[in-house]
Amino acid sequence: MTMKLERRRDNQQWILDYLTKTTGRVVSFSQDARTLPAEVKSYKMIPRVVEKHARHTETIARAAEKAGHFQTAAELYWNACEYYREAQHAIYEDDNPEKIYLHGKLLECFERMSNYADHPIERVEIPFEKNFIQGVFHMLPGRPKAATVLHLPGMDQTKESRLDPLHHPYVMRGLNCLQIDGPGQGTSNIRKIRLTADNYRRAAKASMDWLCARGEVDAERLVVTGYSFGSHWAMELAAIDDRVKAIATAAATYGPKRALFEQASPRSKQVGMYMADIHDEDEFDAFADQLVIDEFAPNVACPSLFCAGEYDDVGPIEEVLDVYRLVPPPKELWVIENGFHNPIGTSNFGGTGFFGVLADWLNDALAGKKPADLDRLVLIPVRGGAGPYSEPVPGIFLPERAGRTNTGLTQAQLGPAGVRRG
Repeated sequence: MTMKLERRRDNQQWILDYLTKTTGRVVSFSQDARTLPAEVKSYKMIPRVVEKHARHTETIARAAEKAGHFQTAAELYWNACEYYREAQHAIYEDDNPEKIYLHGKLLECFERMSNYADHPIERVEIPFEKNFIQGVFHMLPGRPKAATVLHLPGMDQTKESRLDPLHHPYVMRGLNCLQIDGPGQGTSNIRKIRLTADNYRRAAKASMDWLCARGEVDAERLVVTGYSFGSHWAMELAAIDDRVKAIATAAATYGPKRALFEQASPRSKQVGMYMADIHDEDEFDAFADQLVIDEFAPNVACPSLFCAGEYDDVGPIEEVLDVYRLVPPPKELWVIENGFHNPIGTSNFGGTGFFGVLADWLNDALAGKKPADLDRLVLIPVRGGAGPYSEPVPGIFLPERAGRTNTGLTQAQLGPAGVRRG
């Protein structure tokens, strides 16, 4: 029997296997850090090999917990969470018993970690279209009424990942934070809540409704952050919900998704089709073509921060600039010099926790420190500058970047006959 490949790029699996082995990564190959153990030699090995590392880490966590070393146990459970997340994410198949097991262990380890955090963490269920979106709600110690962030993760993340729950950058800066698994993510995939062209923004809006009903939340001070694909959904939410008082996004992915699904790692399209439960590639391509926010961007009415890598391979800076120009002030764009899709841990920000810098910006916005006419473009240098506090620049492309004015072709370039089409 001849089996047809589901995606045309599935014939590049050997390349993905090779890159998985040599780089220890499955996406963003421009980055140096490995995310997978060296024992992984091909993509299919990820779930079972990474599970062994997760189980080993969890075993030590349980021993530390039994010994009464609760801080150590919490840190180990968090490490195990990240292993289990990576292991389960490599499987994109409904009702797969390995995925169900690995995702269940992710939830279990996160729950055990939560018992020892220095602030309250609650797993929550948010009503959404005859089902429930699952979230984790981080609250300030003592549960005072406070400004609150709705955080929307990217397509390779879950609500448990990326923001360190034991040193939560938003909680440390006086902000509650709700992190959700929207349609197509984490627990929603297990529940078969699939991504459509418009349901993520409805899920985010339902999450805002849920927040407004919580006693710990100051409903007049709600802000949104989005990371990677979450930046797209965060921008959509800010355009349709005036309860959003400020938005800060990173690894910006606003424009057409051709780079993400056609030029980046084949893994991106594999995961994308699973998130949407679409198994015909032409149908998925038509779906992906709808994932643009040009019609939403002009309706954003709150302070907006964009953060993008200069050479981001899934969110090209030219496309970020196109959307930035559509959003009304007050707004800022931080372009990370030599940056790709992940701004975390780079020297551009001095190695500090990147999300803490976003939280500072949001707190300033809530405090009225972003003037109505703000339109600030900052090139954040690899070194030698003041990070996001650097002076604005007139442009990020040459010759403006070099402090020169673009005056067009010189006489020497034009020649006696000028420019002519052959």
